[in-house]
Amino acid sequence: MTSKLDQLRAITTVVADTGDIEAVARLKPVDCTTNPTIVLKALQTPAFEETFAEAVKWGKSQGGSSEAVTAAVADRLAISVGAALAALVPGRVSTEVDADLSFDTAASVAKAHQIIAAYQARGIGRERILIKLASTWEGIRAAEVLQKEGIDCNLTLLFSKAQAIACAEAGAFLISPFVGRILDWYKKTTGETYTAETDPGVVSVRAIYNYYKANGIKTVVMGASFRNAGEIEALAGCDRLTISPALLEELDKDTGTLARVLSPETVTPEPLVSLDEKAFRWALNEDAMATEKLSEGIRLFAKDLGTLRDKVKAALAA
Repeated sequence: MTSKLDQLRAITTVVADTGDIEAVARLKPVDCTTNPTIVLKALQTPAFEETFAEAVKWGKSQGGSSEAVTAAVADRLAISVGAALAALVPGRVSTEVDADLSFDTAASVAKAHQIIAAYQARGIGRERILIKLASTWEGIRAAEVLQKEGIDCNLTLLFSKAQAIACAEAGAFLISPFVGRILDWYKKTTGETYTAETDPGVVSVRAIYNYYKANGIKTVVMGASFRNAGEIEALAGCDRLTISPALLEELDKDTGTLARVLSPETVTPEPLVSLDEKAFRWALNEDAMATEKLSEGIRLFAKDLGTLRDKVKAALAA
């Protein structure tokens, strides 16, 4: 019997949302996505013990302030995780710009250049990398600059159609609209129980997919942040889906029938919209869920980046 994972692969590009080397080797996704949380978790596994030790040794040989060396080692570790994943997948690896740069366009562009250069130094070309940026106004503007330079971007922490519209206008290569975190907010706020069909995160991604396809927008839609397999099945046919190893395993063991839900041939026509900065900020402000989850996501990623840097700082001082 064909598994639901194999059926999904026939209609959607499957991406692994993980830094788990063993899981990637076993499940064979096309791409991998990382973020500060995933990098931190990966570096705490035996697979990256030598990588961590090498980076710390390298750091001790560098000059500069303690803060600068600590940040450089943390950057080196993130690239090391990405490089290890790139060796296992045929497609792309997403690497995130520091969350604390989410409201600084120029600094985000500079960090993206550093990331691309670090990968190139390891023989990994920019065509294998996606630069992840938070879907703030400043992050979207950074993506606009980078895309014109031939550096493809993945706009993350995306919770609203307004963010998706702005990303498309900026020419972003790919967006990662979140599903599970939207569901989390609505469950907490309303106290209601949702099915896969009424799941607010699923409804949001479907609306974004329809808008893009109805208007011939080439930006890739990659659903992310899943809480259960039902959400994934409800988005079968989406351009890409980035999925945790646990849910990939669950889909791989399920031999039921997986129906295609999303298709460019079945979209409903809708008008193209343009958003300037004022309109974007107002639309985001009017969406309490998107505003809160975007801010929370940035804080959480910044916290995990801080935790990694603290770990590095302690190792450098040892």
